[in-house]
Amino acid sequence: MTFSVISPPTCIMKILGFIMMMMITGSVFSEAGVYNVLNYGATSYNKGDSSNAFLKAWNLACAESGKPTILIPEKWTFLVYPVNFQGPCKAKNVVFMLSGTIVAPELPSVWKGRDTSKWLIFGGVNGLIVDGYGVIDGRGKGWWDQSCKHNTWKGCTSLAPTAISFHGCNDSTVKNIHITNSAQVHMYLGRLRDFGVDNIKIQAPWWTPNTDGIHIQASSNLGISNSVIGSGDDCISVGDYTSNVWISKISCGPGHGISIGSLGKDSNFVQVSGIHVSDSYFDRTTNGARIKTWQVGRGYAQDITFKNLQFYKVRNPIIIDQNYCDVRNDCKEQVTGVKIRNVTYSTLYGTSDTDIAINLKCSKSVPCSEIWMDNIHLANAVTGKQVTASCYNAYGREFDVVPGHCLLKSAPTTSGL
Repeated sequence: MTFSVISPPTCIMKILGFIMMMMITGSVFSEAGVYNVLNYGATSYNKGDSSNAFLKAWNLACAESGKPTILIPEKWTFLVYPVNFQGPCKAKNVVFMLSGTIVAPELPSVWKGRDTSKWLIFGGVNGLIVDGYGVIDGRGKGWWDQSCKHNTWKGCTSLAPTAISFHGCNDSTVKNIHITNSAQVHMYLGRLRDFGVDNIKIQAPWWTPNTDGIHIQASSNLGISNSVIGSGDDCISVGDYTSNVWISKISCGPGHGISIGSLGKDSNFVQVSGIHVSDSYFDRTTNGARIKTWQVGRGYAQDITFKNLQFYKVRNPIIIDQNYCDVRNDCKEQVTGVKIRNVTYSTLYGTSDTDIAINLKCSKSVPCSEIWMDNIHLANAVTGKQVTASCYNAYGREFDVVPGHCLLKSAPTTSGL
């Protein structure tokens, strides 16, 4: 029998060639604890839906102890229909490594018979880590074109899918990913505790309806930092039953600014406290630091700080609207309202795109109190024009404020609850 001997250089080249081939096809060695969606039937987006493959990889990883990783490999784009990655999982930490791209179905009809508010959902997964420099593309144009915000015909859409939602995922983090063109809200954070968002990017055209960057609801102990957000609605919005949120180093624009609210729409008892926004930049946004509450609400929004913020051609750099109602610009004064108190604005500067740079519209029945302003310097974006401050039923103190002063100094005695 004759044996042929392969010289070491040739052998090495063949092994390297095999590895390169596996990398190109997306197949990888079955490393323990790594679940590559390609190994479970995922395919290129133009060849069909990969939802089942993603769920197979998820279910196997969720059932494993240790630190399992679901891998969405780079240089691949996957079409994924609405899917729910459900916990609890066995492992203390589960990693969802997004290196490639996930795209949504382009046609809204795909959601027929499904929950039209959701696309990618993570529910009840504690210790979740979503990481990687990949992309989540909501391909929302089909939804935007039929939105009731832009259309009045019967059958227009008022509720469209959020690109990625987290429900009840405590002690978890999302970092480094890019979310673009969601049908509505890009990221929803609900019923969370000890949750962090860092170094993400969110993008959608300025005219897209209700495409908030991040919306927070019924959560506590959250941090959002080092991120770039531009969309057709709020860059970040804080909803009811939320406390202890730190938002810092955000580049916001286009969009409607960073908003606390709207709160109290359903006549509920509002409970929002400990919201801190700092070291952020607003570029040509509709609003900067905003608090918005409905007159029919009750309860409180308190212990709020806006610090070290820069505005560039922002329409309403500092705004409180405590008289929000269904009839825009024609809200009759009501005796109810959400009490806004202990709000600090410190070291805010830049330019306003309107003549009123500070606009505090508070309720006569439930006025704003303990408003503190210091080191605020705002100018008109139009050279030579002045800006003014407008305050109604707002009580507090101000020091070194341009424009100013407009706060009332002695707050009336009222519970406001």
